[in-house]
Amino acid sequence: MKYIDDRIKEYESYMPELTKKKDFDEFWDSTIALSKSVKLNAKLEEQEYPSPYMKVYDLTYDGYDGTKIKGWFLIPTFTKKEKFPCLIHYHGFTGGRGVPHEYMTWLMMGMAVVAIDCRLQGGDTGSNADYEGGLFQNVNSLGILNKENYYYRAVYMDCIRAIDFAESNEKIDSSRIVLHGVSQGGGLVMAMAALDNRAKLAIADVPSNSNIEARIEGENGSFACLTDYIRRFPDRAQRVYDTISYFDTMNMADKIHCPVLASVGLKDNTCPAKHYYATYNRITAPKEIAVYPFNGHDGCGNVHMQKKLEFLKRYNMIG
Repeated sequence: MKYIDDRIKEYESYMPELTKKKDFDEFWDSTIALSKSVKLNAKLEEQEYPSPYMKVYDLTYDGYDGTKIKGWFLIPTFTKKEKFPCLIHYHGFTGGRGVPHEYMTWLMMGMAVVAIDCRLQGGDTGSNADYEGGLFQNVNSLGILNKENYYYRAVYMDCIRAIDFAESNEKIDSSRIVLHGVSQGGGLVMAMAALDNRAKLAIADVPSNSNIEARIEGENGSFACLTDYIRRFPDRAQRVYDTISYFDTMNMADKIHCPVLASVGLKDNTCPAKHYYATYNRITAPKEIAVYPFNGHDGCGNVHMQKKLEFLKRYNMIG
């Protein structure tokens, strides 16, 4: 496997120049302060569910712009605990909070689960945001010429407010919060681990939102919409790159404080492994990465699940 080993070694030293602007930290500090100034207004409605071993709650809370964010709050009932470790799940692109049975693995480990929608994707959540310009192919283009109202600014805050909910809920052990996501969700995990210090572990599978300029150039995954956007409006290229730099996880990776477990597939053309290494190589917290040479964006699902469970047990989140 010399060729593969050499390729991995190349990626392990991959450090493209950061695109971070001088006001990067100020931008995020003010955005988070704005989010904190808005009440969460979380509401839970218990749902009937066939399993006697879990409680299912429909979760709604306010985004920082008043958007009603939908999610699930799930609690195992087969174990007698006053408080539970909590896994917060961020979904992949065009997905949604899904259905409760998708989270059975985590519940069987004795964990509570918070799973939320990303606004305007495949779930039940709309958006109150006022985006400049129209939609160009997908939501990654919304507000692309202005960092103040770019699509992911609100999404990142929606994700932080999911942590706000978990930390404030009486059933959750706030010292045992885990972030989990795949693809777009993996990118959101990286961003949340950098922008917020409350999570104790971060699990990011085949993560997106890293080295985004290269993603645009390579027409990879959901950011290919920006490639086409620049083709149509070439005079706007620099404005696109300026905006996207504030949401690129490689520009905030040095702020990640908690242990990280990541995965990549070397045949992934949606979120190429090389581009994630631009983030991973800058993480100074304890970290490990599972590399699957012959897998693509599937991330070697069931095989990698075993590694995730072992990671959780090692850090005393389960068992």
